Amino acid sequence: MPDMIIKNARILWKGELQSADIAITGGKIEKIGKNIPDDGSKIDARGALVLPGIIDAHVHFRDPGLTHKENWYTGSCAAAAGGVTTVIDHPNTVPPTLDKKSFKLKLTSAKRKSIIDFGINGGAAPSSEPRDLQELWNLGVTAFGEIFMADGELAVGETDLERLLKSVAELGGIACIHAENGELCSHFTEELQGIRRPDIYSRARPNICEAVAIEQVLEIQEVSGQRRGAEVRDDTLARTHICHLSTREGVGVIRRMKYGQKEVPFTCEVAPHHIFLQHKDWGRLGTLGKMNPPLRKRCLQHLWNALNDSTIDIIASDHAPHTEEEKRADIWDAPAGVPGVETMLPLMLHAAKQNLIPLWRVIEAMTAKPAQIFGLNKKGRIAEGYDADLVIVDTRNVREIKGEELHSKAGWTPFEGMEGIFPEMVMSRGEIVYDGEIAGKKGRGKFLRGKGYDDHTAEA
Repeated sequence: MPDMIIKNARILWKGELQSADIAITGGKIEKIGKNIPDDGSKIDARGALVLPGIIDAHVHFRDPGLTHKENWYTGSCAAAAGGVTTVIDHPNTVPPTLDKKSFKLKLTSAKRKSIIDFGINGGAAPSSEPRDLQELWNLGVTAFGEIFMADGELAVGETDLERLLKSVAELGGIACIHAENGELCSHFTEELQGIRRPDIYSRARPNICEAVAIEQVLEIQEVSGQRRGAEVRDDTLARTHICHLSTREGVGVIRRMKYGQKEVPFTCEVAPHHIFLQHKDWGRLGTLGKMNPPLRKRCLQHLWNALNDSTIDIIASDHAPHTEEEKRADIWDAPAGVPGVETMLPLMLHAAKQNLIPLWRVIEAMTAKPAQIFGLNKKGRIAEGYDADLVIVDTRNVREIKGEELHSKAGWTPFEGMEGIFPEMVMSRGEIVYDGEIAGKKGRGKFLRGKGYDDHTAEA
C-alpha cells in the first residue's frame, strides 16, 4: 500500500484540470488515478489545486559569509512557505563559489540547514581557469553563474566571457549570464552620481545596458560556433541562460536569438520584480527598490507578452535579501537586490486568477521547464515515478502580502500590500515541509548533483 494518498486533488493532467488521487510511496509518486484505495495515511485536498513543487533556479541564500541577511535554513523555510521545493543557489557568497574549498563550505552548510532540495551553481570569474571550472563541474554544480558582465570582483569583460563560454561549452554545461554591459553601466553611473534621488538609479543602468550585453553574448556565440548552413553544432557552443530579463529591447534581442535564422542554444528567465514592479514604484519603495537590473519604464507588457508566448522560458525569483537597515542607505551605497522566493508563486497564481497569464503557463514556467533546462531529473511534474514535490493551494484564498509574515531574514518585501495566493500545504519528496507553519526538519534537503558529478573528485 502507498505511504500516503492525496485524495480529491485538482491537477493539470493531459492539458486539463481534472480531479484525481495521488498515491505516494518512498517519496515518489506511485500512481495517479480515481478512487485509489487508502488503508493508510491520507490527505483530503477537498478539490484544492495541487501543483508540482516549484523550482526556483535563481536564489542567493547568502550562506556562507553573509548570514546576517539570510542562511540556508531561513532561505529554505521562506522557499517552502512559498511552494518552492527546489532551489539553485548562485555563487556570489563570501567566499564566492570558485573552487573546491568554497564549494565544500557552501555544500556543508546547505546539507546541515536546508529543509528543501537544492542545486549549487559554480562561479566563473576573470581569475577562473579551465581546470577550476572542470573541478567545480566534477563536484556536481548545476551550472555556472551568474556570470556578471558588470559590478564587482566577479565581473568579466568580453574577452574573459568568450574564454569562459568556451570552457563551459567543452564541459557540456550551462552559463547563466547577468547581462548588463559593464562599460555602459560605469559610463552612465559616473555622469549621474551626483544626484541622490533613488529613481536616478534606473537612468544609471538604462535599457541599452541589457540589450548590448545580450547582443555581446550572441556575437560571441556566433563567432565561436561552427556552422553548417543554419545548423549549429551544439558541442561548440555553451548553452547560455540569460538571468532576470527586464527590458523590451532585451526581449527583442531574445526573439531574434531564439527564432531567427542564426539560432543558438539559449534560454532566459524573468523575475517577479520586473513584471510586477516598475519605475513608478521608486516613490513607494525608495532605496528598497534598488536592484540589478533596475526598475524600468514601459516594459511590463513586453515582458508579460514574452512570458505568455514562451519567448521567456521560466520565472525565477532572483531572491537577493538584505536587511532593511542596509537598504535604507544612500542610493549609491545601498546594496542591490530584493527578497522574493516566498512571494513568487503567490503573485503568479494571483496573476493567473486575474487572467494575466494562463495557469498552465505558470506551472510550466515554474516547474517542468526549469527542470528540463537545468537537468533536474524526476522534478517538475506530477507524474508516476517523479519526486512527490507537491503544493496544495486553495485559489479562493487571496490575501495581502505582508513582510512581517514572511520567513526570510530580510523581514521586508517590495510587494508589501499586493495580493497573492499562498500554499496551504507543501510536500518535498512525500514529506510535509509546510502546513501553515514550517514543518520540515533542518538538514533534510538533498543536494541535487549536476550531470558532471564525479565520485573521485567529490570524495578526494
